[in-house]
Amino acid sequence: MTELSAQFGEIDIYLFDQLLRKRVAAGMRILDAGCGFGRNLVYLLKQGFEVFGADSDPRAINATIRLAASLAPALPAGNFRLETVEAMSFPDAFADLVISSAVLHFASGDDHFRAMLHGAWRVLKPGGLFFCRLASSIGMEDQVQRIEGRRFRLPDGSERYLVDEALLLNLTEHLGGRLADPLKTTVVQNQRCMTTWTVWKNA
Repeated sequence: MTELSAQFGEIDIYLFDQLLRKRVAAGMRILDAGCGFGRNLVYLLKQGFEVFGADSDPRAINATIRLAASLAPALPAGNFRLETVEAMSFPDAFADLVISSAVLHFASGDDHFRAMLHGAWRVLKPGGLFFCRLASSIGMEDQVQRIEGRRFRLPDGSERYLVDEALLLNLTEHLGGRLADPLKTTVVQNQRCMTTWTVWKNA
């Protein structure tokens, strides 16, 4: 287990699944939109991928810069930027893979959610893969309490912007994408639900 942790860090298990299925290939440019402290980037940095990231938390982005410097010292520190997902300075159609892991459910409302989503989608190349994990109401519809709009209080006491199946399917079509996998939701008993939404961007 220690060797696996050293190799892959605390990678999201569903992102690990994408690695196993060879959807992440050598030569790809990868952007983690809301990278946090870089937990999903350890393996990618070690394997020499061209990795980029953005996060609005100065502590997180500084930690990711240090992580990258230790694992891939040739990467410029400027690859990792103190920016919100909705206002990233990366160009359009920049990355082959965009990661959005546990980010979008922090939206304050519909407008904020769509701004963050479009910010992440904008930087994805046509033909690229959008990997997203976010909180949802799927499988726990009767256990969440609406605060306002799509903001809910979860059984674990946290407050999140929650999506559902219909919204994700509508967004997939609206964005000009197609599902890479069926929606997959993990239900943590009496706590929360997390849905994996993977989308190919149409060429």
